Amino acid sequence: MLIVRDAAAADIAAITAIYRHHVVHGVASFETDPPGETEMTRRHAGLVSADLPYLVAEREGLVIGYAYAGPYRTRPAYRNSVENSVYVHADHHGLGAGKALMAELIVRCRAAGRRQMIAIIGDSANTASIRLHETFGFRNVGTLTDVGFKHGRWLDSVIMQLDLLET
Repeated sequence: MLIVRDAAAADIAAITAIYRHHVVHGVASFETDPPGETEMTRRHAGLVSADLPYLVAEREGLVIGYAYAGPYRTRPAYRNSVENSVYVHADHHGLGAGKALMAELIVRCRAAGRRQMIAIIGDSANTASIRLHETFGFRNVGTLTDVGFKHGRWLDSVIMQLDLLET
């Protein structure tokens, strides 16, 4: 059984490990050096203190994924728009954790009165992430070509947007 719940301090080690794998082996994140637990704790605390959702997916007591909504941009006029992030443990892809996290993230952001949810997807070849977002009604609003360089190749950023006021 899959449970989606608020992330807690006790989850930071698992969250850090999941993200580390994506930074080191993937292109969903354009970070090149994986942050440690201290930095991930700081990031978690910053979002939670700003009343933004930070969630984990848990199966049989094991954290297998996490998601959060952060500020889209820091300038005040953007305050009602959020950027989402969803990461699933490499051994648990395709089992519904990403969908469950995204569904709850959208519910929480709507309930908080947010207006737009933006996804900045690393690499236009990241079809799993693009399809996940399309499943929830995100529309592709553009692609920035060759804006990141990681693992010896140039990468695009796909920008997708969901109007949280639409049902």
